Amino acid sequence: MRYGVTLQAVAEPAEFTELVRWIERLGYDDLWVGDSSLHCGDAYVYATLALQATSRLRVGTSVTNPLTRHTGITANVFRSLDQLGPGRVVCGTGVGERPLIELGFSRAKLSTLVEHMDAMRRLWRGETVDARVGSQRLVGSHLRSAAGSIPIFVSASGPRTIETAGRHADGVLMLVGLWPEPLRQALGQLQQGRRDSTVDRFETACCLYGAVDDDETEAIESARAIVAWLAKASPPAARAAGMPKDLIEEIDANYSGREFQEARRAAAVVPGAVVQRVAFAGGRKYAEDKLAWLESAGVDTVNLGPLAPDPRPTIAAVAEIAGLEPTG
Repeated sequence: MRYGVTLQAVAEPAEFTELVRWIERLGYDDLWVGDSSLHCGDAYVYATLALQATSRLRVGTSVTNPLTRHTGITANVFRSLDQLGPGRVVCGTGVGERPLIELGFSRAKLSTLVEHMDAMRRLWRGETVDARVGSQRLVGSHLRSAAGSIPIFVSASGPRTIETAGRHADGVLMLVGLWPEPLRQALGQLQQGRRDSTVDRFETACCLYGAVDDDETEAIESARAIVAWLAKASPPAARAAGMPKDLIEEIDANYSGREFQEARRAAAVVPGAVVQRVAFAGGRKYAEDKLAWLESAGVDTVNLGPLAPDPRPTIAAVAEIAGLEPTG
C-alpha cells in the first residue's frame, strides 16, 4: 500500500519546503497539495516547490476543478509540472469545493468534469482540440509540446461522483468515512464505473483526515472539522458512516460549507464515537487497526491529511506504524 500526505498550502514557502523534504525522508510515496480558493497559497506554486525540493515523491493537487481556471490553462500547468518532475505528477481534480461560493461559482456538473478530463488528455497527447467544457471553449487549441502520461485522479465522496471516477479517471481520492459499510458501498460504486472504463490501470486512494495522538480526546477535537465537511458535502456518505439524519440537518443549519474554522464549530455537537467513524482520529492502536483494515479491504493508497495544529507528530506516527523506510 502506498502512503501519502495531503497538505494545505498555508505554511510560508520556506517552511513548506522543509516540511516536504522531511516527508520524503520519512519514506512517504506521495505529496498532495490542496487547491482551496482564496484561503491557501496557490496550489501550483506549492506543487512546484515540492517537485523542486524532492527527487522521489509523486506530487498532485487535491484537488483542482474545471471552473476557477480554464481547462486549457490547467492542461498547460500540468504539462509544465511534468517537465519539472517527469513521471512524478498527478492531476487531482473534482467538481469543486464549497469555497467556490466566494468566487461566484457553484460546483461543476459531472458532465463538465468528464469533458474537462477528456480535453486535457487530448491536449497532453499533442492534439489540436475543438471542444466545449461546460461554458468554456477550446478552439483549435494545442500545447507547445505534448506531455508525458499524466494520470488524473478524481476527488469523490458521493455515489455518482465515485462511479464517474471509476469510469473516466485513472484513480480516485475517496473521502467516505472510515467504517466498513460506507467503504464497502463506495468500492461497489467504484467497480460499477470500472466495468465501463477503458482505463487499464486504476488506483484507489482513501483520504484520512484527522490526527494521531496519545490523548485521544485531543485527536478527536482536531478531526471534528472534516466530519462537518462530509455532512455538508455528501449527506449520503455521512449517513452511511453512521451520522443520524437529525445530526446532519443540525450541521447543515450551522455550517455554510466554507472554511474549516466554521466547520469545527458546527461539528461540536457530534459525539466522539461518530468522529472516529468518519475521520482518522485516535491513539496508536486505533491508527494501527484502521491502516490494517484499509489494506485488507483492497485500498491501494492512503493519503493522510493531518488536521492538528502541528502536523508533524501525526505524520511521523503514521510513518512509524506503517513501517515506512526512511531515506537519506
